[in-house]
Amino acid sequence: MKVERLGGKAFSYIEFDLGPGEGVRTEPGAMASMDSGIDVMASFNGGVFTAILMFLFGKESFFINTFKNLSQKPQKLVVSKSSPGEIIEHKLNGETLFLQPGAFVAGSAGIKYKLSWAGISSWLAREGLFRIRCYGTGTVWYGAYGAVVEREVNGEYIVDSGHLLSYGDEMSYKIKMSGGIFSSFFGGEGLVLKMQGKGTIRLQTRSVGGLAGWLNPRFPRSGGKLSNLLDVFGSN
Repeated sequence: MKVERLGGKAFSYIEFDLGPGEGVRTEPGAMASMDSGIDVMASFNGGVFTAILMFLFGKESFFINTFKNLSQKPQKLVVSKSSPGEIIEHKLNGETLFLQPGAFVAGSAGIKYKLSWAGISSWLAREGLFRIRCYGTGTVWYGAYGAVVEREVNGEYIVDSGHLLSYGDEMSYKIKMSGGIFSSFFGGEGLVLKMQGKGTIRLQTRSVGGLAGWLNPRFPRSGGKLSNLLDVFGSN
């Protein structure tokens, strides 16, 4: 299987050249285009109960798609993500990789992933109560909102909430205030994550929560043509 990541950091997408019999699993809706010799099969994302948990708490889809080349010649599959940003390729050889909920894009046949408890600290830091645990042998592709920054940590490192994208099981974290009480609550930073251990972490340069906070005051529920239009459609 030949793989190319294209589109730059802002609008990354993946081109898979699947040989005969080769396949890849993706999130529903990730396929942008494909050759006619590729078959797609939808299945529950890890079983019915697991799929429900992934949908409710992991920000992942209820189903997962498997694309497989059933022809006798190479076939091309193009996969993208819904939000603008960079897609990372990460190879696993039996180790574990934790992802921010909603980051998973695609995985090769040897990759498994499931919902994992992240803890109250993660919830307070607005990272969610759960995280995605990827493991097995193969390649996983996952996406950021914005560009990806990689940091090698040996000791401690501070990450603002909403920017932590992925990390290995050799890393742990706990919540703390960004500064003193006054600075934390009135300086705009609030609670942050203190990463601890020795390993690699990846951060996303943009935060969905930050975007929502920036947009909300600009779209009031009443007044303004956009909000009035949304109210009309929402009432039908």
